[in-house]
Amino acid sequence: QVQLVESGGGLVQAGGSLRLSCAASGRTFATYAMGWFRQAPGKEREFVAGVDGSGGSTYYSDSVKGRFTISRDNAKNTVFLQMNSLKPEDTAVYYCAADRRLVPAFVPSYNYWGQGTQVTVSS
Repeated sequence: QVQLVESGGGLVQAGGSLRLSCAASGRTFATYAMGWFRQAPGKEREFVAGVDGSGGSTYYSDSVKGRFTISRDNAKNTVFLQMNSLKPEDTAVYYCAADRRLVPAFVPSYNYWGQGTQVTVSS
């Protein structure tokens, strides 16, 4: 069982930055691929970024590539999402997710989810 707690969301102006954190419980964090997803009102949950257990391989959606960076600190059981050059269309609830697999999935099929953190980007 893995429990995930996100933090770091908030209100920011377009062009600004935010850093999301996701703290995980458990002693086998490095065996879990991690993903960040987001869901805007009236839209489906979509993949944003993913990282494998070692942190050596990262994956991004086309809409955030070059602006967002996912990373993890396995010693602290934490995954991060650094978001730069934010746009109003990045406004959504952001969720982190964990799954015991080698490569993060690009669909919301993960076994464990956090409660989400709101990110609002004003124009």
